[in-house]
Amino acid sequence: MGSSIAHRALTGYRLLGAVAALALTVGTVSAGCRDDQVELRWPGGQARFAVEVADTDAERSRGLMFRESMARSAGMLFVYESPRRATFWMKNTLIPLDMIFADASGRVTKVHANAQPQDLTTIDGGDGVKLVLEINGGLAARLGISPGAELRHPAIVDPAWSCAQ
Repeated sequence: MGSSIAHRALTGYRLLGAVAALALTVGTVSAGCRDDQVELRWPGGQARFAVEVADTDAERSRGLMFRESMARSAGMLFVYESPRRATFWMKNTLIPLDMIFADASGRVTKVHANAQPQDLTTIDGGDGVKLVLEINGGLAARLGISPGAELRHPAIVDPAWSCAQ
């Protein structure tokens, strides 16, 4: 009986070791450190989106135009070379979008909710915008994303929330 207890204890320690090793591996391979994903965090919440990166003038001009749908966990990350006044419109965009504007550190400065498809009204993100994350309309409010939230992505050079954390 003693050896059975010892065997179970040893097996339990091996299992705990394997779980700890897995947790460490997952922890060091952060989704926010991948070009194709953005992580957000805010008091009371966190989210991860698979993203297409638009970091050229041509990609930013096209954006999500002509798309008929987008997965709930997907989005597009617009990356500018330097902070600027960022403005958008919804011409040729077929799905409602939330636009999450962020500064060079990845801190959210403004959220424009439910931009309407085909609307030509200018959406002004304000000055100092370096990144814009577009996600499905209404999702930012449902998740609780608001100014002050932080983004994590390799395009953020001096992040408020580092990939190393």
